[in-house]
Amino acid sequence: MEISLLAITPNSQKIIEEAGRTCYLSFDKMGADSSEDFIRKIVRAGHESVLEHASATFRIKGCSRAMTHQLVRHRIMSFSQQSQRYVDEDAFDYVVPESLPEEYIEDFRSDMETINAMYAKWRERGLRKEDARFVLPNACCSEIVVSGNFRQWRHVIQLRISPKAQWEIRQAASHILNTLSKEAPACFCDLQAELKNN
Repeated sequence: MEISLLAITPNSQKIIEEAGRTCYLSFDKMGADSSEDFIRKIVRAGHESVLEHASATFRIKGCSRAMTHQLVRHRIMSFSQQSQRYVDEDAFDYVVPESLPEEYIEDFRSDMETINAMYAKWRERGLRKEDARFVLPNACCSEIVVSGNFRQWRHVIQLRISPKAQWEIRQAASHILNTLSKEAPACFCDLQAELKNN
């Protein structure tokens, strides 16, 4: 899986501080280095609505459709996903589950080849891509672009870094958290500590 940050609100922490201080009319307390302390305080207080003024967009490649099906359930975000209706899945790539014992991997790969042959058969018989895709597995690789404001990213990350989360989405959420923690540390430092404790 490859995850890349495509865009993030410039000066995101300053914008969040500006928005938050509007609520209290406390602009006189703003300084060159005041945003981090201010954001940590409002996050601790549960005043996360001001985090909605900053957003980030990521591209996730080489993930399974099983993982993207989980991700798109977070409906306050925006998604653009590779289409199996328009993209030919001949010789599709796939994700091998982490939990699969070594002795079964070759058998799994053989099953994927069988499914690929099924897809090719239906395409050769004239079935359109949009209908031939019905035989494709959740293991099939996909690509997706995801945008969300910081408050929603916090929500998604908090749910998906849990040890109870499926391994693939947990890896994605951990990677996104690490990236956002570098870009806007005050907005995500508490989640970074949570990740280390899991």
